[in-house]
Amino acid sequence: AARFFKTRSLAKQAIDGGKIEVNGAGCKPAKAFHAGDVLKIGRGEERLEVEVLALADKRGQASAAQALYRESEASRLAREA
Repeated sequence: AARFFKTRSLAKQAIDGGKIEVNGAGCKPAKAFHAGDVLKIGRGEERLEVEVLALADKRGQASAAQALYRESEASRLAREA
């Protein structure tokens, strides 16, 4: 329910290009996530590190999706710099 890429094809390209890590390892497009998983996401110059807090059954509003994950403090500071 939380999106970090505009389209599924962009997300798949990032996964295939090794720009996404789950718990320190690469992943495949059909990877199932669990609460507590840590994602490292590379989008161009931007690098995010987020922890999955919860999963949603269906897509909803962006504000609800943002409650499903927490960005690490180090990641947030690096992005702001």
